[in-house]
Parts: sequence; C-alpha cells; structure tokens
Amino acid sequence: MMKIDSTTVQLVLAIAEEGSISRAADRLQLAVAAASRRLSDLEAQLGTRLFKRQPHGVQATEPGLKLLAHIRQIGNLVDRLEGDAQALGRGRDGRIIIGAPKSAILQFLAADIAATQRRYPHITLQVMEENSRIVQQLLRDKVIDIGIFEKTSGFVDLPRADYRRDSLVLVYSRRHFSFGDQPVELDRLLECRIVSLGRGSAILNALRRAHHSRGRVFRNDFTVSGFDTMLALVREGLGVGLMPPGVLCSFHPGPELGWAALEGDWHERSYVLSFIEGQAQQQALHNVVAALLHPASEAN
Repeated sequence: MMKIDSTTVQLVLAIAEEGSISRAADRLQLAVAAASRRLSDLEAQLGTRLFKRQPHGVQATEPGLKLLAHIRQIGNLVDRLEGDAQALGRGRDGRIIIGAPKSAILQFLAADIAATQRRYPHITLQVMEENSRIVQQLLRDKVIDIGIFEKTSGFVDLPRADYRRDSLVLVYSRRHFSFGDQPVELDRLLECRIVSLGRGSAILNALRRAHHSRGRVFRNDFTVSGFDTMLALVREGLGVGLMPPGVLCSFHPGPELGWAALEGDWHERSYVLSFIEGQAQQQALHNVVAALLHPASEAN
C-alpha cells in the first residue's frame, strides 16, 4: 500500500512550481537532503520518476505531469480538511468557499457575502478571486463549494441558477480619445487598440466574439491581469478598455478618464451560480446558496 503524507504532497507541488528541489525545500522549511529523500521514496512507491534532474533544477517528466494532476487534487483535499477543521474547532458550522471573478465581487458579491455572514454568523465564508474559466475548474475539482461565473463562459456540467447581470462600457483617456454622447458603434470600437483582461476572462471572450462577428481577429496587443493595470494603460492613451461601470466607479477614476455606452447587446452579461456538494457541510452550503440567490429575504 502506498504511503503519502501531507508534507510530501506539499513538497511535490512546490517542486513543480519552483522547478527546484532546494527552493521547494526552502519554501517548506525542510532540509534539502530530507526533501530529496521524500521525493525519491515517493517515486519508488509510484514506480516512476516524477521529475527529471537537470543542471539547474528539475523538470516534470511526462508521467510526472499526469500524476501531478492527481497529487494536486490530494493537496486540495488536504487544504480543505485543514481549513474545515479550523472552522469547526472555533465552534463554527463549517466553511464555505466561494469563487468568483473580480467584476462580480466588486459589484455584487462583496455586499451579498456581508449580508449572508450577518445572517449566518456561525458559518465561515471564504472568497477566491479568479476569472470565470478558473472558477469553473476549481468548482469541478472541488476546491471551492460555490462558483459564480459569466454565463457564456460556462463549461462545467452542473446545475446553474441566475445570479446577476451587468454590461460593459468603454473607458478612455480624454487626452487621447474623443467619443460623442451617443453609444459607440461596434465598428468604431474595433478601430481602436483595446486593453483587455487575459485568457479565461469573460471580457476577452466577449471581444473575440465581437471581432468574429465582423470577420476579424482580436489582436490582443495589451493583455493585463487586473482592472487596475487596465486603467493605468488607458490613462496613458495606449488603448481603450472595457469594464462594467460599477467596477470603474470602485476605482474612483479622475477627470482624465471618460466612459461611453456601447451600442447593441453584445456587451451585456449574465452571471450564474453553481455549487457542488460533498465537501462542505450540506445544510450550511444550502443556506449560503439560498442567501446569495435571494439576498432580499434576509431577516431584519
């Protein structure tokens, strides 16, 4: 029977991320010799090499890449167990992890979670901010209990409930661009250089669909990981950006930035909520789902 403990799981994942046994050992505060021995023992049990030793580090082997997916799931379960145990040890009714993109958190979810926490103070709520695609991956892998994501980005085969809606507006530097009072036509937008969120984001997917509808390919000149970076590039006139107006307001933009409505309905978005059972305490999960979907029902 194979024996594997949580430290070895964390070590293997750290080696994969760091590309080095010594850096991974340092990260976990292990002696390098002890870390190397743990890895060798695990590889002996598995009957295959997880990593190929190189002059300046290690690289995952082909079998190693396949086994790492399973080891990550074990690592997620270990993290889950530790977090749930801490919550229960504090007299809580369990822990619910919610994943959502930043746009949903800033506009609606933060307020909804606050209302839910007031309603159920003995449930520990945790939030993970990721784009719509990664949220679904985390949900599928049972890392999170509840996932909120943009509907057109959906690929997980789980029941969905409508959560919220928003729309995108065009954000630009007044020094570098000028748009009138009328909604900006799609063709006019496509003439501009656009600063977009990166792979897996609902905004990038919307832009690709918009370009495809005109027989064009999105150039993707400036790809960023957050709205704050997007606004920094937009301020310098390097391009225009797209974001929901609620997100824009949360950054308190100065007078140097303007925004304009967009013509049509291609920029309108719907968020859905999915959840997966089996990890969290069932009643706690159902209570949180109901509170998020029906926040107005909160008791006064």
